[in-house]
Amino acid sequence: MAHVTVTIAGKTYRMACGEGEEEHLTRLAEGFDERVAEMRKAFGEIGDMRLHVMAALTVSDELAELKRRFSALEAETATLRDHAASGEARLAEGIERTAERIERLTHALTAPASPGGTESHPKKD
Repeated sequence: MAHVTVTIAGKTYRMACGEGEEEHLTRLAEGFDERVAEMRKAFGEIGDMRLHVMAALTVSDELAELKRRFSALEAETATLRDHAASGEARLAEGIERTAERIERLTHALTAPASPGGTESHPKKD
């Protein structure tokens, strides 16, 4: 198990993390430290614990909003996929009908003239 030392609000903490996650944990701590510093600027000295809780709640609120937006995007993507699949099916049906008409016309145009001197005419669709 790896260890990282991070600083938040001027205090140093030694944290354990998985191998290879050191840089990620360091960046998270830096972001949280910035959040605490912003809150300290906005609210003044109201105590480290209170600032940390406020910063954590702010981050949690942002995460909840991102999850909500992500779920909405997933639902929208699913709807778009359904519409695309439906459109593809209608397009395939139309191509199939067109191919059948072309085959009938080709057959009618290449068929020999009918007895009695009249030509056969393709069936109108």
